[in-house]
Amino acid sequence: MPPADQTGEAGAISAALQRLRADPAHTAILTDVDGTLAPIVERPEQAAVPARAGELLAELSGRFALVACISGRRALEARRLVGVEQLAYAGNHGLELLLPGEKEPRLDPGLADEEDAAAKFVAGLDVSALAETGLRLEDKGPIQTLHWRGAADERSAEARAHEIAVAAGKAKLEPRWGRKVLELRPLGGGGKDAAVAALVTAGEIAAAAYAGDDRTDLDAFRRLRELNEEGRLEAAVCVGVVSPEAPPELVEECDVAVDGPSGWLALLEELAA
Repeated sequence: MPPADQTGEAGAISAALQRLRADPAHTAILTDVDGTLAPIVERPEQAAVPARAGELLAELSGRFALVACISGRRALEARRLVGVEQLAYAGNHGLELLLPGEKEPRLDPGLADEEDAAAKFVAGLDVSALAETGLRLEDKGPIQTLHWRGAADERSAEARAHEIAVAAGKAKLEPRWGRKVLELRPLGGGGKDAAVAALVTAGEIAAAAYAGDDRTDLDAFRRLRELNEEGRLEAAVCVGVVSPEAPPELVEECDVAVDGPSGWLALLEELAA
């Protein structure tokens, strides 16, 4: 539903809030982090979640059955960035799960012995040549990430990333694309869709909302809807956090579209009211 349709959007938001508020004790609030809670910045280490967002998530965690962050970052890094210990965190797009009170995340057993596969592939790349092209490497353990936001020639850097993605596929890795990001991950296990299913089906959850801004969040939207269609959820609300860089499918597949992280923050304020 396009955000330009203000009347329809207001009605959709009101209906979504009503569904989520109906039974907080059996409702889950799930959110992506970068681009959803934290505005996108040139380098991941510069990202910051607004203090108010952390306060609201902490408040909601005391009223709703589950509040969780599902992030492309490592789970411990996502917890540090959000700053709220009492939430659940699925990191590395679902390859890690960090529950409240736990000091270390659990790795997805689906990785088997492949958690080093992406790192071994990246070790064979010429890091100096990557830097000259404008590609920056981020080591996230099971996932290796290439960034080119802010490169002198982003188009050239992205073209090189596509070449690397092809080579990674031949090496039996799974390339996944984000906003000026390429992630290389081992086959099997994980995925935001798997993280959503694991978190929502672990307890007595009847309704759930998921907010996200990028392609990988579409997997979470689709899984949430599948759970609803299968009768395992009575209500599912997909919130698209829209920006000029958002994939077109985000607006097409969400139930509610909000304008950037500030729009999602406003919706969290309404939930907490």
